[in-house]
Amino acid sequence: MFIQTESTPNPATLKFLPGQTVLEMGTADFPTADTAGNSPLASRVFAVDGVAGVFLGNDFVTVTKTDATEWDHLKPAILGAVMEHFQSGQPAIDGENTGAGGHADHDGEDGAIVDQIKELLDTRVRPAVAQDGGDITFHGFERGVVYLHMQGACAGCPSSTVTLKMGIENLLRHYIPEVVEVRPVAA
Repeated sequence: MFIQTESTPNPATLKFLPGQTVLEMGTADFPTADTAGNSPLASRVFAVDGVAGVFLGNDFVTVTKTDATEWDHLKPAILGAVMEHFQSGQPAIDGENTGAGGHADHDGEDGAIVDQIKELLDTRVRPAVAQDGGDITFHGFERGVVYLHMQGACAGCPSSTVTLKMGIENLLRHYIPEVVEVRPVAA
């Protein structure tokens, strides 16, 4: 098994590509070791000292390190943990991936606008962000403000503000005049 690694715009995050499917559907974000209970893969990666977060996508595992740790020391241990997991035959997540990484539901009068926002996120934003090892999902819409949840490499990325304001906000405002601003939300 050969696992490739790619850097991301977030210097604290690396993307690991095992060359096979990680999750059949959606994404799964594990911002701390305590949240990784139902994921044998994330638990195995968190067992490596210096790992601060794990994010699973369709064909990648994104790992965020603590500030005090250097990638030169951490990367071989993570590669070993990912390889060990895939050789074990265990699933990435025990049971079903219960929609983790999906958009939040929205009930209310702005349903048509929210549907447009989600469609643009799914077709234009999320595929590009996945290339960088992250995900951005809809969290809410209120009085012209779109609230988005940033995960994986996007969470804590120095360029995330530029991505939100110059990229996503401009895109949404162009297609949906009711959108006036885009803001991130905490997990």
